Amino acid sequence: HSASVRGDVFYARAHNHDSAREAALFSNNVPASVYDTLIASVREATPVFGRYLDLRRRLLGIEDLAAYDLLVPLSPEPEARYDYRAGVDEVLGGLSLLGADYVEKLRDGFDKRWVDVHETRGKRSGAYSSGAYGAPPVILMNWNGTMNDVFTLAHEAGHAMHSLLADESLPFHEAGYPIFLAEIASTVNEVLLTWSLLAALPEDDAVGRFSILDRFAEAFYGTVVRQTMFAEYEQRVHALAEAGEPLTLDRLNEIYGNLYGDYSPGVQIDEGVRMNWGRIPHFYRAFYVYQYATGLSAAIALASAIRDKGEPARERYLTLLASGGKDYPLNLLKEAGVDLATPDPIESALAEFERVVSEMERIVDG
Repeated sequence: HSASVRGDVFYARAHNHDSAREAALFSNNVPASVYDTLIASVREATPVFGRYLDLRRRLLGIEDLAAYDLLVPLSPEPEARYDYRAGVDEVLGGLSLLGADYVEKLRDGFDKRWVDVHETRGKRSGAYSSGAYGAPPVILMNWNGTMNDVFTLAHEAGHAMHSLLADESLPFHEAGYPIFLAEIASTVNEVLLTWSLLAALPEDDAVGRFSILDRFAEAFYGTVVRQTMFAEYEQRVHALAEAGEPLTLDRLNEIYGNLYGDYSPGVQIDEGVRMNWGRIPHFYRAFYVYQYATGLSAAIALASAIRDKGEPARERYLTLLASGGKDYPLNLLKEAGVDLATPDPIESALAEFERVVSEMERIVDG
């Protein structure tokens, strides 16, 4: 790990960048202030993270929360099972706020067998969306009929529609979009599906609502909070190397352990937690993970605007999808109404997380 960090510093200096972080952000023309704003905004929200973790402690019936307790589900998988066509209908209904044209294009894609649906012998696990310019998207699924499969289908459909709309609008060299934007379309779909499912449930269905809310809260905590912690760790470690400081095991453990305590208030920090940096493969591709946090935050901001402002926001969002990679990602997002140079999108996403946690608390206390 220390050799990788020193390599980042060497190559940054060889290309006349002021820091390894600046070198990593250069290709997408992302100013360091976006990175710093993300960290500062998430750190300010520590009290609501503490509430979420305290809720987890209460539900698990334990006095002290260990790091491995964060991996325990707080609600069972919903008992409802969906055959594939029912899952498709759920996804299409959940995305109605994106407009008839979007929904009909996606419906047509499902009908034309974009999706390799079922498990078969020798098939790889998981799910993904792929394709080639000028050809229809391809989605791999391993359908088992769970609620998680419905969300996965919505997620991969977001990638597929992003590619389809960009390919329809742009020449080959502009259609491909960077990783900074890649997860936004998929996550917007998941957020809209979450709200659609909640809207369909009565207020007195505490178990059903809690399950959907918990899914959102876990994803948010694991993405925005955890990945921002990783981003700050990368920043601190590279700054040490740039200052000529040795990156010893004890120093790395100290940095990671202190950050874990800051971002996960109330969780016990033991030696295993302090050494957890050693199992994060993304640290060998430095200053990459912050994009997961900015991506989810931007997606929540876009989905909120589509829900609250209607057609103008929807058209700006669809224009973003059709813009592929024809400009730097921050410019395209700003045109869509999300300015990551300001703390507003991050704070909007954190406010949605707090709203979800508040409803979870009401359900538990009720």
